[in-house]
Amino acid sequence: MSGATLVIVDAPGGEPDRLSLEALTFARGLKAPVEAVLFGPGGEKLGAFGVSTAHASDDKRLAGPVPEARAAAIVQLIERVSPSAVVAAGSERGNELLAHVAARLGQPMAANVIAVEPDGGGRLKITRQRWAGSLLEDAWLDGSPKLMTVAPHAVAAEPAPKATSPAVAPFEPSLTDRDFRVRARPVEAAAASGISLSDARVVVGGGRGVGSGEAFSELEDLASLLGAAVGGSRVVTSAGWRPHSDQIGQTGLRIAPDLYIACGISGAIQHIVGCKAA
Repeated sequence: MSGATLVIVDAPGGEPDRLSLEALTFARGLKAPVEAVLFGPGGEKLGAFGVSTAHASDDKRLAGPVPEARAAAIVQLIERVSPSAVVAAGSERGNELLAHVAARLGQPMAANVIAVEPDGGGRLKITRQRWAGSLLEDAWLDGSPKLMTVAPHAVAAEPAPKATSPAVAPFEPSLTDRDFRVRARPVEAAAASGISLSDARVVVGGGRGVGSGEAFSELEDLASLLGAAVGGSRVVTSAGWRPHSDQIGQTGLRIAPDLYIACGISGAIQHIVGCKAA
């Protein structure tokens, strides 16, 4: 085995997203060379986070959410480079993708890991979030390679002490029509307006107590003054006051702003899961 840690990176538009950078930061803690795999451009931008080699596929069919096909591609890459561990972000897509990889390899997988410690005998002692982050579990992870996802915002994304100039290694997996039997139809993204809720450093959240969709205009005014983004609780999106893309919580976005201002929100655990990293 190469002994490297292979990190699955999402880089929409050629820019690695925040959760992928957190996964790269976590991977450096395994004290092994860090390599990355991504579907599209952006590999040359990963040197700041210590990536030595970026394995990049430009197969246009893999650009969208096609978990089975991506898993087949990653398994082929694993067989080629023999990493000691494979790490992905603990997003919905990251957990789904690595679960497909684990099933194809017949190996165990640990989701939402926040800390890891080698035992010197080939196993990893891990700590991971369970029950929506309300408890932490210590466990041993076996398997070859070790497969794990990193809990969102459990690790701050930090550049490596010394930047590298990663080699970008093209790879073209051999895929069949069966690998693409599950795919999402093309989705037209809503026009971006204001600050992204996922990346905002200040977020104003509203709940049932705001009273109505129209009343969110006051939160919009406050957010405008603070340079903030506006989000909501599940009941707000269920009522149609805000789109689902604005939902903060266990079944919505998990955010990590410097400041979170909650207005008219009861503080149920499902919502707290989404903003506890603030």
